[in-house]
Amino acid sequence: MRLEIGNKVAVLDDVLKGNVVAISDNEVSVQTSDGMIFKFQVSELVKIDADQKDLSKYSDINNPLLREKTFEKKTKKSVFKKQKREVILEVDLHINQLVKSTKYLDNYDMLNIQLDAAKRKIEYAISKRVSKIVFIHGVGEGVLKTGLQRLLNRYPVKFYDASYKKYGLGATEVYVYQNTN
Repeated sequence: MRLEIGNKVAVLDDVLKGNVVAISDNEVSVQTSDGMIFKFQVSELVKIDADQKDLSKYSDINNPLLREKTFEKKTKKSVFKKQKREVILEVDLHINQLVKSTKYLDNYDMLNIQLDAAKRKIEYAISKRVSKIVFIHGVGEGVLKTGLQRLLNRYPVKFYDASYKKYGLGATEVYVYQNTN
């Protein structure tokens, strides 16, 4: 590529563009639109032709066309809508939240207590028309999560991992289908 003084150029690995103001050996001085002069190697620059200038306008963050495009993306409607008064029931299934002491309980008894609590909450949500339940079960070895999923398969619900951002890996969100009758 042959550069001459006055050529419009852009820097390959940066968001700089400007005019060539000096050339010495393999070093090119480029003046940006705000008057700053930078030195680059010829291999770091690319010449912008007249029709390419239209393309480079999209690199300007304050460009009205670019602003219009980003505004369109922000205003798109989501398929899923949260209702303002939506009730979400959060149930912590950690054993220390359900019983006072685990002194005389083995793992089987603790699991049954946790699953019974989950069953009562699901039936409560169905009877009171609560649309969402979040069961906080923790990560552990996955025994409670597996038992909970087996229990949920018996009910008219849809379940999936809850928001990682809010609950981490140890929670399951349940959507309860409401009968319109």
